[in-house]
Amino acid sequence: MLRRSRYNDLIATQLDLFARDEHWYLDEVNRALERYNAADADEAEELYGDYQLAIEAAMDRLAEARDTYARTLDDADQYLADFNRAAVRRWRALALAIEES
Repeated sequence: MLRRSRYNDLIATQLDLFARDEHWYLDEVNRALERYNAADADEAEELYGDYQLAIEAAMDRLAEARDTYARTLDDADQYLADFNRAAVRRWRALALAIEES
């Protein structure tokens, strides 16, 4: 039986707000990936680096929102784990950056 976290609704709202209010970060990740995928071999390495930078910028902003709320909790471990899991489920490209944050 799957357990429903008490933070699910809150996290869904936070991710919705990020997608709406900070959409340019996600748009840039998508644009960078498209440029990388369309690149020839000579440009691919540099464009992959640009893609990684876009992912890091998006994750830094998302982590800032996550961590701001987490600081208000006495025991934030469950919230952080649930948030990271939900963010990866929603934006797969951010997975590695989330694991490192």
